[in-house]
Amino acid sequence: MPGFTIDKERLQDKTKLFLRVNYATSIISILFGALCYFILNITQVIPFLLVGFAILNIINILYFKVHKNIVPTFNFSSIIGLITAVVVTVYSGGINSPFIFMIPLIAFGGFINSTRYGRVYFNIIIVLILLVFTQSIPELRITENLVPEESSSIFSLASILFAVFILGNTLGKTLLKTYNSMYSSKKELSNQVHEKQNLLKEVHHRVKNNLQTVSSLLSLQSRNIEAGPMKGLLKSTQNRVIAMAMVHEMLYMRNDISHIEYKSYVQELSEYLIRSIKGNDNNVDLIIDIPDIKLGIDTAIPLGLLINETLTNALKYGIESDKEGAISIKLQKDAAQENCYILEIGDNGIGFPETINYKNTKSLGLKLIHNLTRQLRGTIQRDEAKKGTNYIIQFQEIKQQLSPTA
Repeated sequence: MPGFTIDKERLQDKTKLFLRVNYATSIISILFGALCYFILNITQVIPFLLVGFAILNIINILYFKVHKNIVPTFNFSSIIGLITAVVVTVYSGGINSPFIFMIPLIAFGGFINSTRYGRVYFNIIIVLILLVFTQSIPELRITENLVPEESSSIFSLASILFAVFILGNTLGKTLLKTYNSMYSSKKELSNQVHEKQNLLKEVHHRVKNNLQTVSSLLSLQSRNIEAGPMKGLLKSTQNRVIAMAMVHEMLYMRNDISHIEYKSYVQELSEYLIRSIKGNDNNVDLIIDIPDIKLGIDTAIPLGLLINETLTNALKYGIESDKEGAISIKLQKDAAQENCYILEIGDNGIGFPETINYKNTKSLGLKLIHNLTRQLRGTIQRDEAKKGTNYIIQFQEIKQQLSPTA
């Protein structure tokens, strides 16, 4: 299951990134807290918050190894980190505190975990920054700046370095590594897809060659048989084989190896059948009305065989000898049903009695037309409004029956 494997690897990458960032943040918080207490003479709130955050964060990470659920671990770390960042900010200068840069990093981490969490933390942080701003208004202020004036420059430098280290050295480096890994995987997958496409095209090419070989064998065999039913049977079989070979040839010749442009296929097949049965000098007018429709191989082949049988009957029995005649083929999407099509096909020849149908006739072609219609999950009816033999066939596009495996 390729999709499951990719999602699992993505989750593992996110987990590794989260753990790496939190370990680094915890260690730096302890060092920063010690710096504030022992060197910068900040002995209230701020150093205890930083060390407390680090201890809780490490406990949270260690507990993750027990329950293995990254979501509550991520949310707990984000919440205590957000609380610590906001409180340290308001007690170190409020909106003017350099520590305020730590607050948006939590939203950034949320987006790394998931878009949903990133948006939630982003909205929360906007509100919190507005609340931090209120502490710059004397009438609303409930906190005081605990950073001594003589230590403010070093505190600012340490705060900015803290933020830069987390953003650049930890998040940035890890994200770049992840991006390079994803790019390599994408390139490898692209190469694999290209190789498989070439392989499938080669398969279509070989199938087409094999079908042409069968067609040639049938042609050679028919030369040794005198005119009669058997010769006609071999010729009909040869045409059916060629109808299938044309599908594979078109898939091989085009970039899209899953669908073929059906108008060009019908045009080529029809012209071949007319030349094959009526000769190059014929009086058959071919009318094709097919828009830009592309069909998959599971639909194209049975539909091609159906058209082959219908045209063969029309050329053999509908349009007599060298008389003038017309064959019309119209294919359009069914506006009333999704993935359904309507095929109107027939000739203006002599037709055949209504009493003859696929159930009581010995004609293999007529039986095949109805069997192929059922294969396409469709319905067929004769169009009595037109001269000759004409059919209205409604059918569905057949999807691939077998799901690809890894």
